Amino acid sequence: MAAATVAGVAYADDHGRESVYGWLMAALGLGALIGGLGYGARQWAGAPERRLRVIVGLLALGYLPLTLTPSVPVMTALAALAGVFLAPAIACSFIVVDRHAPRGTVTEAFSWLVTTFGVGAAAGTAVAGPAVELGSTAWSFGVAGVGGVLALVVLLATGKVLAAPVRDPAVVTGSENDRNGAAEPGFSTGRKA
Repeated sequence: MAAATVAGVAYADDHGRESVYGWLMAALGLGALIGGLGYGARQWAGAPERRLRVIVGLLALGYLPLTLTPSVPVMTALAALAGVFLAPAIACSFIVVDRHAPRGTVTEAFSWLVTTFGVGAAAGTAVAGPAVELGSTAWSFGVAGVGGVLALVVLLATGKVLAAPVRDPAVVTGSENDRNGAAEPGFSTGRKA
């Protein structure tokens, strides 16, 4: 949701104060902190694949009200609300990737996930800038919401692929990720993220 950072700069320019940008990003970060703490503080029932779809849907919904570009105090509160589902979406993404990565490839799978985050952030900022120039600040915030909606569409379209995997829980020794030949218990065998 890097598009929100570009939109935040435009919003601050519209309101004539550079400090507004700092407040918006701090609120977004605070929301992510609260969401991450809340998500990590409990055990979740059910498949994380389904949970990821719900969280990403809520993330997209959280960004859409920013297109209203209300007063600075209201916008700051909306930015905090938008951030609430950001950290849980990222954490749950790692859990889903861990469940689906073939044995011995979890590290590589995580690196691909981080790469997709970077590509998505670059695409969001690349689209948000012209959205401000060609449309308005509201359009730029809309890019973040649309990005969330597109992510949800991808998750819904890949529902069969994301069906809960069936894997042998045995510990693998000598995997390609550990050249020392140590046992590889995996990320999801009791360790918490």
